[in-house]
Amino acid sequence: MTDIDGVMDAAGLSNQHVRDYVHRYFELTGADRIEVVNASDDARLLREALDAGELAPAGEGRYYSRSHPKDTARSEERTVVATSNPADAGVYNNWRPAAEMRPLLEDRMRGASAGKTMYVVPYLMAPPGSPLEAFAAGVELTDTRTVVLHMIRMARVGVDHVNDLGDSFVRAVHVTGDLDSLGQGTPDDQRWFVTLADERTILHYGSSYGGNALLGKIAHGLRQATYDGWASGDFLAEQFLLLGITDKQTGRKYHVCGGMPSASGKTNLAMTLAPDALGDRYRVDFYGDDIAWLRADPDDGRIYAINPEYGAFGVAKDTNEKTNPTAVEAIAEGTGTIFTNVAYNEQTQDVWWEGKTKFPPADVTGWRDWKGELISERSEEEKDAPWAHPNSRFTTTLANIPNIAPDYENPKGVPVDAIIFGGRTRDREPLVRAVTDLAEGVYDGLTLGAEATFAAEGTEGVLRYDPMSMRPFMAYPEGAYAAHWLKVIGAATDQPIFAHVNWFQRDPEDGHFLWPGYRDNLRPLLWLMQLRNGEVTGRQTPVGVVPTPEELDLTGMDLRPGDLDTLLTIDTARWQQEMAHREEHLAQFPDLPEAIWTAHRRVAAALDDQA
Repeated sequence: MTDIDGVMDAAGLSNQHVRDYVHRYFELTGADRIEVVNASDDARLLREALDAGELAPAGEGRYYSRSHPKDTARSEERTVVATSNPADAGVYNNWRPAAEMRPLLEDRMRGASAGKTMYVVPYLMAPPGSPLEAFAAGVELTDTRTVVLHMIRMARVGVDHVNDLGDSFVRAVHVTGDLDSLGQGTPDDQRWFVTLADERTILHYGSSYGGNALLGKIAHGLRQATYDGWASGDFLAEQFLLLGITDKQTGRKYHVCGGMPSASGKTNLAMTLAPDALGDRYRVDFYGDDIAWLRADPDDGRIYAINPEYGAFGVAKDTNEKTNPTAVEAIAEGTGTIFTNVAYNEQTQDVWWEGKTKFPPADVTGWRDWKGELISERSEEEKDAPWAHPNSRFTTTLANIPNIAPDYENPKGVPVDAIIFGGRTRDREPLVRAVTDLAEGVYDGLTLGAEATFAAEGTEGVLRYDPMSMRPFMAYPEGAYAAHWLKVIGAATDQPIFAHVNWFQRDPEDGHFLWPGYRDNLRPLLWLMQLRNGEVTGRQTPVGVVPTPEELDLTGMDLRPGDLDTLLTIDTARWQQEMAHREEHLAQFPDLPEAIWTAHRRVAAALDDQA
């Protein structure tokens, strides 16, 4: 019989509320033993995982893991927000009653960890001492060692983060289940990933992958935190990047955060560097690529942001020296990086994914794809199939990122100068347009979208709307969400400027990208900072302020003059079509603040006047 209290005593875990919680779920899940984890256990846990075959070496100080072939991505359709109040149901949050979901999950978990170790992972999703620290602490219970290793990279882990918190921590329980027999994707699917938001409890069953299993990340850092921010009235928790720009000539520093839907360039922008031609003057610092918590500071009246994460859980596909040299350095040998579902060479311990190099390795000896099957034994029909899973990942700590901001652990966070949104669209959206009105800025975020890819279904030109890039992570109703945005940002006396960016405009004739993207994306952000400072005026349009061609610093670029004109043009007719889609989108949300509808009507009327 495991001496649970003796294990917790030896680990220095003294918080009685945590101990009671551990007891309850140890008994429920039927685990054989427990282990309390601190970050200092990483090296030992890595050795154990290597010995057990759960990880394989991927060069010096790097590791390779392969998940179950039916367990390779977040499962939005099985992800639920549950509370005791039906009024918490929104359009996107898959709301269910807590009274239904808690017993269902606990029934799934009952006895499901038999024969396994329950790892107790106390963690903090904020720099220690943050004004938001009360919302940041959690204790994840998991029956999978590799989940623990990822959590050590993605959060601050240790008993000291929870011992003095009393009952103020998130209870996060992860039970893997029998992955071979869960009926993934069928009507008999046994998986559930539930955030009991008003109970500050997370219960996930039926996966050991990524956001389904690393409960500090999306379930706590976004779903639970966005609910906490609303319930407390104190802050916003958003799927946002956060970066800093330093003008070395003047010494001024700026901070930009913002949301972009999938495949719209968020991670590459978060990790960007200054283009070579501007590198002598500007430095870009990385703070975070996925989550930011924002609050108004009463002392100086500004919005401050922190990245609650301690690491990066990046998509490997297309990561290379050109697209993201910062990431390439962050996952180099010696960084402790864990790769998941990439291709792996069991003889050389090398890893590869689509886009790492232009072509896969010519010598396929020893190479296995993400399913573990030898490339050399593929049939003719399989020969062109991807080597790595499209959602293959790397997990590395923030400290490994070469341009990590020197103040990334500042408990207060950093003051935000701009909030940007951006979705992948081939037309209608210019390179950058600034929005100087709060309600119009929030309206723009609520109508953020990227192109749908289902032209055959009659949706060509219709965006898939993804409010603030939070569509999969909403925890309460969209009308209340908009009102909370207006409240939090409106509480600042020195508010950030809003903007919409688009790196993906294409020439309608030959399809080439009009803007080169990547490191050159810094240039429109510099213009935005100049606009906020009153150093440029731009050109007013019905949908915001766009740069004049001479206001953009294009030093070292070779843009076709016609391309630049198109990049800065507002297609009024296309926008009028877009406004009808936006109205239909917003009409889904009950109780949307009147200020948002007023902003919508104002933009629509300005477009009509210009037509």
